[in-house]
Amino acid sequence: MTHTDPFARPAYLNFPPPTQAPDEVTRAANAVPGPATVGQQVRRPSLLVPAIIGFSILGLTGLLVVGYLFLALGAGVVALAGFMALVPLALVLLGVRWIDRWEPEPRGTLVFAFLWGAIASVFGALVVGLIVQVVQEGAGVSSEMQDFTGAVIQAPLVEEFAKGLGILILLFAARKHFDGPVDGVVYAATIAAGFAFTENILYFGDAVLGGVPAEIVGIFVMRGLMSPFAHVMFTICTGLALGIAARRRGVGPGILAFVIGLIPAIGLHALWNGATFVVGDGFLAYYALVQVPLFAGAIVLVVLLRRQESRLTVTRLTEYAAAGWFNPDEITALATPGGRRRALSWARGHGIGAVMKGYIRDATKLAFVRQRLVAGIGTTAAVQVDESALLAGIVQRRAALQPQAVPQPMQQPLQQDWRPPTV
Repeated sequence: MTHTDPFARPAYLNFPPPTQAPDEVTRAANAVPGPATVGQQVRRPSLLVPAIIGFSILGLTGLLVVGYLFLALGAGVVALAGFMALVPLALVLLGVRWIDRWEPEPRGTLVFAFLWGAIASVFGALVVGLIVQVVQEGAGVSSEMQDFTGAVIQAPLVEEFAKGLGILILLFAARKHFDGPVDGVVYAATIAAGFAFTENILYFGDAVLGGVPAEIVGIFVMRGLMSPFAHVMFTICTGLALGIAARRRGVGPGILAFVIGLIPAIGLHALWNGATFVVGDGFLAYYALVQVPLFAGAIVLVVLLRRQESRLTVTRLTEYAAAGWFNPDEITALATPGGRRRALSWARGHGIGAVMKGYIRDATKLAFVRQRLVAGIGTTAAVQVDESALLAGIVQRRAALQPQAVPQPMQQPLQQDWRPPTV
């Protein structure tokens, strides 16, 4: 069987290799080339105005959601339930940070994602839920049937659509930061974390109002400890699909991926909610036989996706090494987990850990910018501006590392005591 590199440049694009580095850069001299050495400067659309509009809308919607929580539960109960909800939130955000370590997303987009989940998605679910409840009561539907349809049909459809819509917005509004499946998973998990946080306040608050300690402990264990990643598992289906679409040109693939990704997201959500009506006392067995393997499968998937990102980084940075921007010996230290750990450990021992961390970060961003250039995503001139700025920053950071790190500029890896392992 012939092995095909999934990151190889498509033949029909035939995009040229990176611009050859100046001789002084190839020799790792201290001179820093200007941005004009790669690409041309162009005006590019700013995210400032969309960000202001988006956060303003979220702020107004947030006031409505907070007001609803205070009216439904009371300020004291909201405070207590919110404190309890911080436990599963912390677990999920730690997981998101682990997933996002390779090529971290901008803080602003992550904040937007969290607020979308905690505010906009919850607001949409509450509004639709109220409308459906009024219609069902008017039609004389029994409370038991309302509970079933609400949990198994309404909640999966409405909540997954609302959460997925946030990922779709990020795909189109922040395309330059949405590079692939891992980014889709990160944004999906962050949105899901926000949604679960607000939803947990409602559930924990209801239990506190009930005043039965056993019920309070039971709901906390079920939602806070046994299933903090439930919403994450549902929504990453949509995020994964949109992450794959992020590597395709045009709007159509994103819309199609959104629809396709919602199908398993809604299905898993309905499976989780429906189990409480079907298995009854056998829920723990169902949890162990079905949900635990699904969660383990999700972890394996994320690990494989992160390895894919590492291979992409190696492939693209190797192209820059061939053009003289990097020493080939550096690629392992910049583009593999083990190499990064050794490089950072060495740099911290020499008091330049922050410089090395920035060097690795810029090199990784450069690899993904190159991937967008190769795939034809975005305006070529605009992407080249990003490439130019990153190359200039990389040269500056290498110069900061050189006095201690490189005895013979660009001719040796950074000291033998942290020579990176072969890939």
